[in-house]
Amino acid sequence: MAWQWLLNGFSLMAAEGRPMHLEPWEVYFEKTASPVMEKMVEFHDFLLVMCIVISVFVMGLLTYVCLRFRQSSNPVASKTTHHTLLEIIWTSVPVLILLVIAIPSFRLLFYSGGSPDPDLTIKVVGHQWYWSYEYPDHGGFGYDSTMVEDKDLKPGQFRLLEVDHPIVVPVDRTVRVQLTAADVIHAFAVPAFGIKKDAMPGRLNETWFKADKLGTYYGQCSELCGVRHGFMPIKVQVVSEADFLKWVEGAKQGSYAAYGEQVIAAKPAEAPAPKAPVKAPVAAEQPAAKPAPAVRPAQETQPTPPAQPAETQQQAPASGQDKAE
Repeated sequence: MAWQWLLNGFSLMAAEGRPMHLEPWEVYFEKTASPVMEKMVEFHDFLLVMCIVISVFVMGLLTYVCLRFRQSSNPVASKTTHHTLLEIIWTSVPVLILLVIAIPSFRLLFYSGGSPDPDLTIKVVGHQWYWSYEYPDHGGFGYDSTMVEDKDLKPGQFRLLEVDHPIVVPVDRTVRVQLTAADVIHAFAVPAFGIKKDAMPGRLNETWFKADKLGTYYGQCSELCGVRHGFMPIKVQVVSEADFLKWVEGAKQGSYAAYGEQVIAAKPAEAPAPKAPVKAPVAAEQPAAKPAPAVRPAQETQPTPPAQPAETQQQAPASGQDKAE
């Protein structure tokens, strides 16, 4: 619709399957990936329409007053000081507008701040200046996630957003996020999911999201936490249930393989790596070990032949004496 193009700043809408934050010259929200963010965008659009209507009305009223009651058109000013009906209107109309805004606002507030039954729990700990993630529902394994430096970026990766070990979650599953910090206050924010929650030392905060689209989503620390505050990115990869279980099995063994457009299971990727280095040294040692045993029997056989004649010489006279006797 035309108003959608207006809200998007006349920018091109993202094609299906493409993340909206990749669109050049984009001025609107990035593509939503959770029910919470969808409701936030709907509420934003509703408020924006109301703001436009009120602004147009006020500007029109001011324009009319300036033209109608200017000195040349109205040399004798009115001496009216009170108007009961007008005062009731300009008091009741703003109250009604606030009520219209408050009802959907409270609905969204209770929906986003609720605690639905989670399918998965992730504990997030903020550090200066990296994140730590734990999966208590899957054995309690955990790992650190740090930003990839500019010199280590690969083609297609985003500066200040890529991490070495992202969060991996299954699609269409409610994820409970428990937040705390080890040093100073941080903030865990992922715009596509509509979540932003402070991580505070000595306190456990909680939020949730339900990713309904496969893909990769980014966020950042949104609380000033020190000199490298801008270098604490968050990367979340939403995969299918089967791929998530494969990743969990590999992660329990210490392999936190990143998932791109084509999901690579952690266990098969690890299997060929140990085989190559193990076979190579064994094949190299066998030829070196064979000559040593071949030399040792040759040295041992040389003293043995002289020992045999000595024994026979001692036994020969003994046998001759027996015959003589």
